[in-house]
Order: sequence, then structure tokens, then C-alpha cells
Amino acid sequence: MSSVDKVTDAEGTPDVEQPWAELGLKEDEYQRIRDILGRRPTSAELAMYSVMWSEHCSYKSSKVHLRTFGDLPRSEALLVGMGENAGVVDIGDGWAVTFKIESHNHPSFVEPYQGAATGIGGIVRDIISMGARPIGVMDPLRFGPAYAPDTRRVLPGVVAGIGGYGNCLGLPNIGGETVFDACYAGNPLVNALAVGALRHEDLKLAKASGPGNLVVLFGARTGGDGIGGVSVLASETFGDEGPAKRPSVQVGDPFTEKLLIECCVEIYAADLVVGIQDLGGAGLSCATSELASAGDGGMRVELDKVPLRDSSLSPEEILMSESQERMCAIVEPSKIDEFLAICAKWDVTVCVIGEVTEGDRLEITWHGEQIVDVPPETVAHEGPVYQRPLARPEWQDDLQADSAVRLPRPESYDALRELALRMVATPNLADKKWITEQYDHYVRGNTALAQPEDSGVLRVDEQTGRGVAISTDGNGRFCKLDPYEGARLAVAEAYRNVATVGARPLAVSDCLNFGSPEEPAVMWQFQQAISGIADACRELELPVTGGNVSFYNQTGDVAIHPTPVIGVLGTLEDVARRTPMGLRRDSEDVLLLVGAKTGLDLDGSEWAYAEHDHIGGRPPRLDLQAERRLAEALDRLAEGGLVSAAHDVSDGGLWQSIAEACIRGEAGVEIDLTSTLTDEALDEVPMGAERLFVALFSETATRALVAVPEDKLDDALVAIGDDVPVTRIGLVTGDDILIDDLRLPVADVATAWRGTFPAIFA
Repeated sequence: MSSVDKVTDAEGTPDVEQPWAELGLKEDEYQRIRDILGRRPTSAELAMYSVMWSEHCSYKSSKVHLRTFGDLPRSEALLVGMGENAGVVDIGDGWAVTFKIESHNHPSFVEPYQGAATGIGGIVRDIISMGARPIGVMDPLRFGPAYAPDTRRVLPGVVAGIGGYGNCLGLPNIGGETVFDACYAGNPLVNALAVGALRHEDLKLAKASGPGNLVVLFGARTGGDGIGGVSVLASETFGDEGPAKRPSVQVGDPFTEKLLIECCVEIYAADLVVGIQDLGGAGLSCATSELASAGDGGMRVELDKVPLRDSSLSPEEILMSESQERMCAIVEPSKIDEFLAICAKWDVTVCVIGEVTEGDRLEITWHGEQIVDVPPETVAHEGPVYQRPLARPEWQDDLQADSAVRLPRPESYDALRELALRMVATPNLADKKWITEQYDHYVRGNTALAQPEDSGVLRVDEQTGRGVAISTDGNGRFCKLDPYEGARLAVAEAYRNVATVGARPLAVSDCLNFGSPEEPAVMWQFQQAISGIADACRELELPVTGGNVSFYNQTGDVAIHPTPVIGVLGTLEDVARRTPMGLRRDSEDVLLLVGAKTGLDLDGSEWAYAEHDHIGGRPPRLDLQAERRLAEALDRLAEGGLVSAAHDVSDGGLWQSIAEACIRGEAGVEIDLTSTLTDEALDEVPMGAERLFVALFSETATRALVAVPEDKLDDALVAIGDDVPVTRIGLVTGDDILIDDLRLPVADVATAWRGTFPAIFA
């Protein structure tokens, strides 16, 4: 085969051996490509199909299950749903927001800084491609044990990459989570969410319409970094010595992306593009095939016109390169001069590389020789679809039978006091300021709430104060115990967090992190989690706008916990009325526990894991209609100006919520929890320290800690309503946390909470 493999060569040399297996294709997939083309593929075509048919790009193992989301009732607020670069929802007054969450897990393990940085860059370009200006980012992270040597290698690099890229873009990082669990030791999860704002009329889609319109590549030059990149790396399990294939991880340049953002915003304002697509996974292979397949014609591209950083790149490498900070636009010839002028103004490299054609083929040439001639839909949308075998694992029954209720609990108040200080200092519950202080939360001046609040809140419209709240949540332990219920709980917690700050939940984006789809147990977990998310969204009337599937998150034959991370976006008519989590010092506000009473929900809890290294039993029971009523009550409290502070109750139980609310406001409390337990818990747990332990550390769902001014208490109770349980539990007062017979100075709790991360990572 010659150095440039032309279509005519492929037609005349059908028996040439090709490296389809090395590129990640199965034998039947390679044969299918030959059947589609009626010949062997050229080397350039083989490169395109291999990256586009990878698990990361084609979703070939997950499509059959993701269709469940398409059956959800359509929300009136949904402007763009699944299938585009990001979902778009209407938030009122002609404003829309676009948001999406994706993974960059494997690249971040191989090269923590660049893997995480380019994860931020990639998700931001998805937002740009919808016609929006990015306004914020979030970062849900999962690592191995905090004290493990490899965590100390990976975490600082990941955090530096997220901060280094996001800060340079001038985007506030408003939330996320950092979770530690042994299951992520060889396979950390680095998920990234971005949100953007746009006017309805500025919405853009990824389609190449109008024969004669020009295909324009603009942004950074194409280099050898990221050849195969995430499309290959994220489609394979890590071995004991790392992944078998290690393509170059992409290298990010946030300053180029900042110029690209401003260039795109000006181009959109001038209405200069027919369609637009960012270049992420699979690079030009993805952008050209997806634009062409979504349009009303074909496309012809001259690949040798692509601006390069490395002149030695072959056509196949150019097509597979996942170099960052690149966009591909479809532009009418009459508007190209203005388009080029705006790119020049922002010092953005730009080149016309082709045109939209009358036909139905994607044709690519290299110095005049045709190297690609394919139906674009077969590359972009008609790849293999697998109905993978799935089976409930044999160990599931034993795991669920091993309840944490049997574990030893503190029997004295002294032991309970020591436990309370240990728990706030565990890595999963401790202050994450060592991480979050590396991020800029308030750049652009529109951040109303940020970490460690329950949700990040951003102002969208400076005239009216209209804005959005976003939370990301997921609990891998709960999903390990029961992937269906665990996924429902993840939706519920993110939903509750958005409601707790006074916003109305509106839409969902999800990042589904699982092990190898070739394992029947993993596919069972995946199918169950999808069903749980869909059922929760149906009951809460939330559309799933899009997201990401990340498979092969395992080392050898050991998979991570099934970890669906859920992002929920909500709206506020005025961000000035958002509800913070910190109690007001010396306010003597009344404290209420609103929502469910506390049951004996210790299975999968942070206490069981942190104190006993135990995962077993069943996750907390969930009543989604009760969850919905709680959210509506919290919204009424905020809208009526009846609440001083609110904090959801989840990881670590009510103790963690009380501790964080007190530390945040430097306020003490006096609390009595005797009436907060369910009858079942009262019957099964002895009085005294053990009963108080359950009240403090149980992780019963559908609860919020709420502070209300005493002179507004009656109105607040009316706003909460008769159909939402509410218990008056105490007052905000003094400098200590006094709960029944347990007393702890807020200063001591704060010292324990703040000391963990500096001790590990400083």
C-alpha cells in the first residue's frame, strides 16, 4: 500500500491487510465497514471508522438502554434535547441555558494535569457550539483512598489542571464534589460540567446545510497530541500496568480557547454561521461526519488545507488528532469575509477547508487525491449497536444481606463526641478548601453561591436578576448496593440541593461511569441505573437533556462502583432571593427539620464506610412524591422570604448538616432530636447515646435543615404545608453545638473539619 492510500487503491487492492484490530475494531465491525463501502476502506477511512465506532464516540453498548430517556414526557421548557452537543432549556424572558456533564477519566489518570484541563476545555466547547457564552463550570471528582500514594500523584494534578484551565478562561467554578473510595484507586473519575447562557434566537445546531456553503476550520492548529486520544483511551479497560494503548493525551491551551470563546460570541452576534460543531473526541473525523450527516447534503473537504503544528502528520493522523481548541463552522459564501475578519480580530487561526455538496457523501482529498468517500451517517450515527448480555451478579444477595445495623455503635456520650469530631474530619466530609481555593468562584461577577453551598448559583440576566442553580451528585456505595435505587437517590439528592437554595428544578444531565460493558454484571448495573434515573425523572417531571457514558472504568477485572453522576439545573427569578446554608450568628432563628423523619438508614452510609470500611445492606428508601413536596415547600419558603438558611441532609447525616451550617455561619445551636426519629427507629434503638447516634448519622433521604426567623415561623409553617412533615428541633444561639447531652464548641468542630486536607496534601 502506498504512503497515501487512495480510494482507487482500495478498489483495486481488496486483499491488503489492514490494522483494524490495533485500532480497536472487532473483526465483524471491520467486515461491516467493507460491506458498507463495497470494498476495503482506505487507511484514512479506517482511521475515521475506528475512532467514530469506538465505545466513547458511538455508545454502541449503551444506545439500547439510553433510548429509555427518549420515552420521558417532553418538558415545555426543553428547547434542545439529547443528540446535540448539549441540552438547552428555556428559563424565561427570552433567555435559555445550555448545560452538559462529561467524563475525562482515563486521560486524567495517564496525565492528570492535561487530562483534567482538556476535560474542562472540551465541555466548554460543547457549550460554545450551541450558540452560548459559557458562564460557569463544575467538577465532580472521585479518587482512591485519600492517603494512598497514587492519590497524592493524581489529585493535585487534576485539581491544578481544572483550576489552571478554568481560571484562565475566566469562568467561575461553582461546585462539584470530591469523593474518596478504594474502588477508584486505579481509575479515578474526572467529570466536568459547564453551563452557558444565550438568547433563544442565538441557538445554533450541528448541521451542514445549504450546498455551496463553506466548511471553515478555526481555532488552534492541528498537532500530534491526542491522536486517538480519548476516543481510544476511554474505550479500554486499564490493566495492572496501565492501559494497553496509550495514545497521546491532548494538550490544552486555555488562552487560545478564551480567544475562541470571544470570537464565537461575536460571530454569533453577527449571525454568520449556518451550523457549528466543536472538535473533541475523534477530532475532524467526528466534526465532518456529524455535520454532514445532520445536514441536507454531502460534504467535500481538502484535508491538506488544515493548518498544522506538525507538518509530518499523515492524513490518518490529522483525521484522528484530538488537538484542542478547534471548531468547525458552516458559513455562507456571502458572509465568509466578515467571518474571516472577526477571526483575524481575535487572532484566531482560520481556514476554509471545504464545502457542502449536493450529494450524500463525505469526500475528503489529500493534495488532489481522494482518500475518503463514505456515507457520513454510517460513520457518525449508524455504527454497531450491541445488546450486551446482562446478569444480576451472584454476590448481590449476600451484599444486601450484610446490613450495617449490626456494626458496633457508640454507647456513651464521650464516645459519640469523639466520633462526631472524627466524622467531620473524614476525607469525604472534611473541608475541601485546599481544592476549591485553587479555583476562581467569582470571576465575571455573577456568582451568587458557590462551594461549599448545596448548589452553585449564577445570575444570567443582570437587569432582572434571573439565574440558575446547579448541583451534581452521585453515591457509588448506594449504587453498588442497589443500582436502581442508588440512581434514584442520586437524582433526588441533586434535585433537593437545587431546591434547598430556593430554585425550581428544571432539567437533568448525567455522566454515567461504569466498568466494562463486556461484563454482564456491569451491564446489569448500567441497565438498572438507567431505569432508576428515568423513573425518577418521570416522577419528578424532569427531562434528561443529554450527558455522557463512560465505560471501561476498571483495572483488570475489578470495576469501580457503578457511579452515575447527576447534574440538576434549576431556575430562580431573582438570585438575590437564594437561600444560603450558613446559620446567622446570634439570630435565635428557629431550626426545623423539614421532610422525612429519621429512620435506621445506616447501610452504605459514610459512618459505615469511614469507621468500619463496610459496604453492605440496602440504600435508604425513597419516596419521590415526598421529595417533590419537600422541594415545593422549600421554594415557597424562599419566594416568601421566610427562610434564613437551609441545608440538605445527605452524606454524613444530620450531624454533618448541622456542623457545616454552624461552621459556615460561625453560629452555635441548641437542639433536641428526641422527636425526629421514626417509630421503627425508636422501637429498635435504646435510649441515650445510641439513639442520638442514629438521629445524627443515619442517612435517611428527603430531609432538609431549615432556619426561620421566629417572627416568621407561623407563616413559614403555613408555606411548608400540612403534607410535608416538619419538626421544630431548636434555636440558633451561642458558640457551641448542644444536641441533647452532647456539647461541642463550634471552633473545635471547625478545626477538625478544616485540618484534613492540609495534612494530607500540603
